[in-house]
Formats: sequence, structure tokens, C-alpha cells
Amino acid sequence: MEGVNVHIRQNIVIQWLCWHFFDVPKGILRAWRNFLFFNFNYFSVVLLLKTFFSPWRRYSWSYGRGFNIQRYIEVFLSNLLSRALGAIVRSFLVVFGLITEIFIIGLGLIVFLGWLILPALLIFGLAFGIKVIF
Repeated sequence: MEGVNVHIRQNIVIQWLCWHFFDVPKGILRAWRNFLFFNFNYFSVVLLLKTFFSPWRRYSWSYGRGFNIQRYIEVFLSNLLSRALGAIVRSFLVVFGLITEIFIIGLGLIVFLGWLILPALLIFGLAFGIKVIF
């Protein structure tokens, strides 16, 4: 029986311990990483930081031909306002994305540690229940 799966020969308690403390935590960590990457890409944090002072929605005005000081100041201030608006909106999105990232880190940590201490909570709950009954 060379090709027999190793888990078949093991005790069921050993199989459960391997599953609970090795297999499932790997899956939890993989899912946690996927949530973190998804959130980071969803809010496009890197792209927002790279284009932080770009005009909002690519709204920019052209200076046109010739030199008209009034037109030049008007276009300059309009483009400056568009860039400032872009920076303000992008900063809110970056901050919200990072806050969401911190929330995902905290929630993932709770899930991961909760899964690891679940057997101890089960044993404690059973012992406490038996103590209350008797």
C-alpha cells in the first residue's frame, strides 16, 4: 500500500489536530491575505498616491494662444483648484482605504486567534457546564 494517504493510517485525534492547527490556519491566513490585497487594490491606494496632485477627473484648462494676463491667471487658478480638489478627494480615499485595511487586519487577527483558542474554549465550556449542573 505505497499510495495510501498518510491520513488514513493516523489516529482520528491526530488527524483532527493536524486539520485544526495546520490546515485550516493556512486557509485562514490565505483568505486574510486575499482580503488585504483586495482592499488595497479596491481603493487603489498606490495609484492614488502616485497621482495625488493630478487634476480631479482630468479637468484642466488650456492657456490658449497669445498672452492675456487675465486669461492666464484664470486658467492657472482653475487648474490649481482642480489639483487641490483632486488632492483632497484622493486624501479622503487613501485614509478611508487605510482605515479599512486596519479594520481587516484587526478582524483577521480576531478570527485567526479565535480559531486557535476554540478547542480551549470548548473544553472550558464543557467543564464549566458540568460544574454548574453538578
